[in-house]
Amino acid sequence: VAKGRSIQVEGKIVDINDDPIENVSVEIWQANAAGRYAHPHDTNIAPLDPDFQGWAIVLSGKDGGFRFKTVIPGSYPAAEGWIRPPHIHFKIAKLKYVELITQMYFPDQPLNDKDLLLKRKTIDEQKLMIAYKTKDNKDTYHYKITLEKV
Repeated sequence: VAKGRSIQVEGKIVDINDDPIENVSVEIWQANAAGRYAHPHDTNIAPLDPDFQGWAIVLSGKDGGFRFKTVIPGSYPAAEGWIRPPHIHFKIAKLKYVELITQMYFPDQPLNDKDLLLKRKTIDEQKLMIAYKTKDNKDTYHYKITLEKV
């Protein structure tokens, strides 16, 4: 069992008309709960978690939906004076659509306001990049991704 707080991420892939897109490749990668990636180039001194893979690929269903179970990623130092907030990376790909690489941030994270990448986005873009929770389940995060046709 991976260390950290276990969560569910439920998402939906839609086109610019808000119609669902099925069979979209959703590649996910993230740091573990301590803020360390299971990647040979990660120089963070935080411990690896042998029970946490840190990446996966899932496909969207007929309703455009996808879901996966993971842990809340830890924050980590990116450069001097810059600590990345918890986030999950996404690479979204389907033939005849523009490939998208983005990050999903978590709501109510104090480091979001200081993140150099998130701060470069407009307020509207930031809202699209921050997942939301429903009152029903505090351990489920929702994330909607819009793809544009080529």
